Amino acid sequence: MSTRPPAGLLVAALRSGSGKTTVTLGLLRALARRGVAVAGAKCGPDYIDPAFHAAATGRPSLNLDSWAMTPGLMAELATRTGAGAEIVVAEGLMGLFDGVPAAPGRSGASADVARALGLPLVLVLDVAGQSQSAAAIAAGVRAYAPDLTLAGVILNRVGSERHRRLASEAIAGLGLDVLGAIPRTADVVLPERHLGLVQAAETSGLDAILDRMADLVEAHVALDRLVAAARPLAPLSDAAPIGAIAPPGGRIAVARDAAFTFLYPHLAEGWRAAGAELVFFSPLADEAPAGDADVCWLPGGYPELHAGRLAAASRFHDGLRRFAEAKPVHGECGGYMVLGRSLTDADGVVHPMVDLLSVATSFAKRKMNLGYREVELLADGVLGPRGRRLAGHEFHYATVLDLGDDAPFAAVADAYGSPPAPTGSRRGHVSGSFFHVVAARD
Repeated sequence: MSTRPPAGLLVAALRSGSGKTTVTLGLLRALARRGVAVAGAKCGPDYIDPAFHAAATGRPSLNLDSWAMTPGLMAELATRTGAGAEIVVAEGLMGLFDGVPAAPGRSGASADVARALGLPLVLVLDVAGQSQSAAAIAAGVRAYAPDLTLAGVILNRVGSERHRRLASEAIAGLGLDVLGAIPRTADVVLPERHLGLVQAAETSGLDAILDRMADLVEAHVALDRLVAAARPLAPLSDAAPIGAIAPPGGRIAVARDAAFTFLYPHLAEGWRAAGAELVFFSPLADEAPAGDADVCWLPGGYPELHAGRLAAASRFHDGLRRFAEAKPVHGECGGYMVLGRSLTDADGVVHPMVDLLSVATSFAKRKMNLGYREVELLADGVLGPRGRRLAGHEFHYATVLDLGDDAPFAAVADAYGSPPAPTGSRRGHVSGSFFHVVAARD
């Protein structure tokens, strides 16, 4: 492929809660307001942040995951999301070096993404409660990973001009560029709930919040120096990237509304690039999947917040049952729960679901399930033939009250060496599981 890679950089921190999201969104919106063609990307499997990037820039954003994806697939996706853009700003996850046990470069850490794509780092340091000690942290990052380019540092939660000067001068003494110093503020907080941030489409006044973030970044960050620090992404090889998921059909009916939102952008775009057509419908509006579609896909989301409306959506139930008589239907996480027999909400109210699978789930007793999943399919289906290996991710708080008597959909293990265990359900043309597929295993 001869596509010229765009320039890029990675906004990173050493722990969650340091201000990566505020800096990234403020930077994206500030550059877009200046007329810079800028695109976002998210390191790791987080489903929610790419939609905020897209809202900030007006351009699609997607995930770059060094555990689930090969370096070649990450490079292809980064170039795809940066097509027509001058710069791609990738947002890190957790701490810069935080990942899972894996082969070098495949731990899922943001540092692996930076290495694979040649991205310089902009390190966000929360300096609340410290001053010159911030220099020791920056020096530690440089010494711990000398192969990474540390383009500069942005100080966050600065308490005063003296505080800024002490920390900045100590870091500058190391020969590192201090690109900005953002004061403490409570004016740019995004609302959260049990799976993280409230989704972009549901965040009231999101444009105003993004503009306040951009105002903050423009006032306290040297944007021109930061953009100048970006470097071209690693060039694509001529070989086709390994790990792309083939479309499950030529015409795919996809549930999309406030209850069904967690479809990875790279999957949807990859399916379109392979020639598939996505036809959206809304279960919350009591719509059924298009009858001329080849397959129906129910993504994850927040069905527990809309269980009453979903239970009452008779046209959706009847239409999906008719569709499933002859064609494949697959549900991920929230979609899996809706395909089941019942869903118990947080108040203990039991809502009947579509009953195409025998699983019964509940939010009355919440338990967090989080992590990467090594997947092996146990039967031929929409994700491939029996025995196919996939990389997935699971993040939900639902519990299974009764799995029922359906056959398991796949065998899964975590990234820490757990023995494979059966998961999900399949019956006839219908399948579902709690894991979200990210890529095919190389």
